[in-house]
Amino acid sequence: MRMRCDFLYQLRSYRRHFVKFVLCLCLFLALNIFKTNEGAADCEIRSAIRFLNARNVLPSEIHHQICQVYGDNGMSDGMVRKWVRMFNEGRENLQDEARSGRPSLVNDDFVREVNERVHDDRRFTISNLSLHFPHISRTLFYDTVSSG
Repeated sequence: MRMRCDFLYQLRSYRRHFVKFVLCLCLFLALNIFKTNEGAADCEIRSAIRFLNARNVLPSEIHHQICQVYGDNGMSDGMVRKWVRMFNEGRENLQDEARSGRPSLVNDDFVREVNERVHDDRRFTISNLSLHFPHISRTLFYDTVSSG
């Protein structure tokens, strides 16, 4: 009876190691698929972070593994820690959340108005344009005029 218990214990142990091996192999293959790409999508890296975090891998080790696979295209240590923290807090979504930011001042109407001013007076200056549009910075005018 003792020999049978030892055999069952060893069998369970081998099974556990085999499952760990298969999981690590899957992760390795998944991460290496994107090694040849110029850069991996953020959600791909985040899914690797979520997987490794579920396997109780430390954030520093997760960052190390990501750097090994992705190199310079990987994620910073601080961002890895941030995502680990969010996953630990229960986050499931891998996508960025919509952020409200400062609305862009450059839109189609603005570009059209600037083009009209430029076509009206070919000897325009950025200073002259900034007088007509006081809410727009000179740098933004310069960027808009030089790109158009």
